[in-house]
Amino acid sequence: MEYRSLGRTGVMVSELCLGCMNFGGVTSDADGMDIIDRAIDEGLNFLDTANVYSRGGSEIAVGKALKRNGKRDSIVLATKVHGRMDNEDILAAGNNRRHIIQQCDASLKRLGTDYIDLYQIHRPNSNIPIDETLRALDDLIRAGKVRYIGASTFPAWRILESFWVAKELGLNRFVSEQPPYHLLDRSIERELIPMARSYGMAILPWSPLARGFLSGKYKRGAPIPGDSRFGFDTGRGAAYERRLQKHFSDRAYDLLDTVRELAREKGCSPSQIALAWVINKPGVTSTIIGPRTMEHLLDNFSALNVKLSDADHAQLDLMAEPELATVPYYHGSMIDFKPSEYGWN
Repeated sequence: MEYRSLGRTGVMVSELCLGCMNFGGVTSDADGMDIIDRAIDEGLNFLDTANVYSRGGSEIAVGKALKRNGKRDSIVLATKVHGRMDNEDILAAGNNRRHIIQQCDASLKRLGTDYIDLYQIHRPNSNIPIDETLRALDDLIRAGKVRYIGASTFPAWRILESFWVAKELGLNRFVSEQPPYHLLDRSIERELIPMARSYGMAILPWSPLARGFLSGKYKRGAPIPGDSRFGFDTGRGAAYERRLQKHFSDRAYDLLDTVRELAREKGCSPSQIALAWVINKPGVTSTIIGPRTMEHLLDNFSALNVKLSDADHAQLDLMAEPELATVPYYHGSMIDFKPSEYGWN
């Protein structure tokens, strides 16, 4: 396991980050605790969750695990705020001061900790000025409840706007951005990664396996499995349908065939090829994995042993053109796609 600085902070985080979205939900508390313990034993020191995952269930599960193993002080613990926490309460969502401070206190209680290492804004909120958000986050840092702040799925221009506002008002600035990044969507290479590298910002990619598509478990022409995160439901809106069609298009499967072929050549799994590709891309700090089972975790960790040559990268570039998207995760999440509608927060 290698360790990299979390942006300009000097805090060293493992090159893999354990995404805990499944814990407290499809993964039982007992299994989640065991997965966290094994990940830490393997050298991982970075955990990421969010208040909306299982409506607080994930944070509770993570808190239980850290209480059982006693490793809280040696872990960089990240969570997020933005999504709706109560369907009946109009105030229970957004990037306004009221919601951020209220939810930070709730997250601290669920996690069973006095501080959050990295508190992230889960999605941009175009109708709320960024100074409103940054002032609330800065106050949480000054109160000792939060160490650092970050963003998730923000466009490069919004990050730069936040830097300008933070400088003008003397506020703490975002140290990290958590975007979608995988072989099916390379659009962050166009502006976000160059910006992050120029300004010393950490990049923490989510969904490196494209919701599991790049694991190779899907077969061309076969029905989507019932336990898939894509599911069978076709009544979820136009944005969801567009993404679903592109995910299971011939172009996507052609890319997957290339990933499978490389996996056969190297004696590893397709998911390890896809993960190794993300882990070692320029500008990437720590790649977020989201194992549902111990088997998934161990498969993900084995990606650290996979080496991709220049020829391998060139072969993948032919099928997944740099800076472009086969499936628009990044643009879709910011503009026309609402993850909360589909349980994809």
